[in-house]
Amino acid sequence: MNIIGPDALVFGVDDLAASIQYLIDYGLQQVSPQRFEALDGTAVILARHDDLTLPPAMPTASKLRKTVYGVADQASLDAIAAEIGRDRAVRRLADGAIEAEDNAGFMLGFQITCRRPLALAAESVNAPGAPAQRGINQLGVNPDAIPRPRSLSHVVYFVPDAAHAEAFYTRLGFVCTDRFTGVGPFLRPAGTQDHHTLFLIQTPPVMKGCEHFTFHMGGPTEVMQAGTNMVNKGYQSFWGPGRHRFGSNWFWYFNSPLGCHVEYDADMDLHDTQWVAREAGMSADASQLFLFQQRDKWAPGGPPPKSAAVSPDELAVHVK
Repeated sequence: MNIIGPDALVFGVDDLAASIQYLIDYGLQQVSPQRFEALDGTAVILARHDDLTLPPAMPTASKLRKTVYGVADQASLDAIAAEIGRDRAVRRLADGAIEAEDNAGFMLGFQITCRRPLALAAESVNAPGAPAQRGINQLGVNPDAIPRPRSLSHVVYFVPDAAHAEAFYTRLGFVCTDRFTGVGPFLRPAGTQDHHTLFLIQTPPVMKGCEHFTFHMGGPTEVMQAGTNMVNKGYQSFWGPGRHRFGSNWFWYFNSPLGCHVEYDADMDLHDTQWVAREAGMSADASQLFLFQQRDKWAPGGPPPKSAAVSPDELAVHVK
């Protein structure tokens, strides 16, 4: 079953206007009143929470109503329908897609993927011993640039029984790439080499829902610049910027009106079938290689930054 990854996430939100503005500020392109796309066509879809065309809301605060996975071809779609249909109802939609619930009660859709091929350069750097990248860095740090998300990367669920939730996805060809002991697995479907498109975190049932989702950016500079743009627009940074250990992707998370956190990520590890999953206990060290703290801009000799106290001695060191 050649599942590529998430094509779209569907939310039923309380404040539609704020959610629309958030996704535009995040960098997605509004292609219709409800659809907001990355460069490859993967998307977030918004509706009001009381829209009767949406799948039912969860009995928690989560506003995610549906995760739509893209598959490579009709044969994969038929195989998924047959497998899921062995023990639960599968609904066939007018556009040829199918939908069903997973073991944790999340509504899923499966469709032939909407992803458009991308032919974009990755972020380049200059380093001793490597070919020169003349002019690249100057363009990459254009202060007026608005980095655009390239592709929907992954979604993270809070689930009451991570093992039971994982069992559903392994039936569809997902494999565990890494695992936090007693917490849950990072899962990769057969149609991608991304470290994960789904991460399951075991929590009490009252927390069940979407913890965060993220789109891939062109590199760590775009993560930093996009995140700085969000801070400058008044959005609250939740975690980051930093770099994860499992997956080793750069990250920066923000609070959102979508009932979950929203992340930027870049440079995620790629794995083939020879990869052997690692396992570690959950801890700050296991979760990130390093973590930065966003602070207001300043210059040597200028006033201390507003977001952090600086002693006279420290300031003197900077000025020297």
